[in-house]
Amino acid sequence: MLTVKSKAAAFSVASNTLLILLKIVAGFITGSISLIAEAIHSMNDLVAALIAFFSVRVADTPPDEKHPFGHGKWENISGVVEAILIFIAAVIIIYQAVGRLITGAVLETLELGIGIMGLSIVVNILVSRYLLKISRKTDSIALEADARHLTTDVMTMAGVLVGLSIVRLGQILGFNLNIIDPITAMLVALLIIRTAYDLTRRSFGPLVDVSLSQAEQDNVISCIREHTSQVVGFHEVRTRKAGSWRFVDLHLLMPRNASVEEAHQMCDHLELDIKSRLPNSSITIHVEPCDTACEQCFVSSCSLRISVMQAQPNTDAR
Repeated sequence: MLTVKSKAAAFSVASNTLLILLKIVAGFITGSISLIAEAIHSMNDLVAALIAFFSVRVADTPPDEKHPFGHGKWENISGVVEAILIFIAAVIIIYQAVGRLITGAVLETLELGIGIMGLSIVVNILVSRYLLKISRKTDSIALEADARHLTTDVMTMAGVLVGLSIVRLGQILGFNLNIIDPITAMLVALLIIRTAYDLTRRSFGPLVDVSLSQAEQDNVISCIREHTSQVVGFHEVRTRKAGSWRFVDLHLLMPRNASVEEAHQMCDHLELDIKSRLPNSSITIHVEPCDTACEQCFVSSCSLRISVMQAQPNTDAR
């Protein structure tokens, strides 16, 4: 049975397939290089959507013996692969546009191309908004990458639409403005390269275990500091992310006279608190006894606890 993320990815595949067919037909009929460039871009989108579909299904697979931390990084790998494909598409578009500038071409039946681009813009807006909504709900980097990809397509298709409209207006007025078509295609390629760069930067970070955002780390620390009357302190807070899963481990300083059961209950309580604020989290807590010898520990009035809990903890990336 398909999950919500898998259904969203499958919907993206279907919409991209339809747009490819429409743009290829319109491109060959009109002879427009910008339309053909958009068709190539949509082929790239289809491959990216297929990758996203595959990656979210694998990422949702439960942990197993060989992958005890789950398969979440498949989503990040998907984002990097999509970025590479975007770069390749941009190079192809620039190559074809330069060739068209050199050889020139006659554009015909531009009304068809204009209509196809208008329809494509509407479809991409609807699909990208749907994917972005699901990606935020499920914290899926693969679906977000696909949504951002389609959002960029809307901008590039709008540029192609404007370019074709200007060329057509020139034909009506008796001017040869066909050069606008390959120039528009190259501008599309530049926008694509910018998107590829942003996507690479966002997707590659988790692959090298970059820590969670400062806001998410502050949430973890806030959960611990809410229990100042029961714990002495904490340190060695380390975080990382794989796909939609977050991993947190830390050292918790407990009173020396606390029993194993009390320490265990505190760890369970902290895990629930952190998971309530950071969904899809795996928490590992290492308990340490306070190294100060006290005849009787009254944690709420402990000067050591106050100084440790107020200090900024060590939050190294895992």
